[in-house]
Amino acid sequence: MRTSKVQIRSGARAGNERLILAAAEKVFAVQGYAGSTMAAIAQEAGLPKPNVHYYFATKAELYRAVIGRVLKAWLSAADTFDTSDDPAEALTGYIGAKMDLARQMPLASRIWANEILRNAPIIQDFLDTTLTQWVRSREAVVRKWIAAGKLRPLEPRHLFYMIWATTQQYANAAHEIATLEGGNLKDRDFAKAKRQVVDIIVSGVLPQPARLSK
Repeated sequence: MRTSKVQIRSGARAGNERLILAAAEKVFAVQGYAGSTMAAIAQEAGLPKPNVHYYFATKAELYRAVIGRVLKAWLSAADTFDTSDDPAEALTGYIGAKMDLARQMPLASRIWANEILRNAPIIQDFLDTTLTQWVRSREAVVRKWIAAGKLRPLEPRHLFYMIWATTQQYANAAHEIATLEGGNLKDRDFAKAKRQVVDIIVSGVLPQPARLSK
């Protein structure tokens, strides 16, 4: 089937947007929001500055797009809450996906962390709406599991905070971890770390009899 001109233009646009977002991640992660410029991002992307402005009119718009992309990935990682009624299976999938994202999107994770440390001056609306709504919906699922005796009594939000802190540590403190491990974690070592993180968190929230029977 012949590819139409519209499909070609659409594909080129998507490719340019991905290129710009990847370049922006690198620049924002190193320079911070205040120190970054659209000129530097254009140079990193290998595109003329007007081309970058064509896709993203302002630095703030581009910054929000970078952060929005990692937030969407993080929230989608918990889709297992919708596909499994087994908390061990759902949490294992969620935590494992969050660990993988720390390895796949480390720069975006650091940008998010720096934004939060500054009290989220540019993305506070993301916290007030998207993240708050997500937490409420997932919190309701966890409370159902607790009521059914599938999880120990706990505060769901603090469980989420623990998962976020642990998994994102592998992105935000990658240099520290690499130093302590004598070099960057190889794939097999990261896979072992992921299994251990999943096991510690999941076994810690399951009811006592379930943990003892393993």
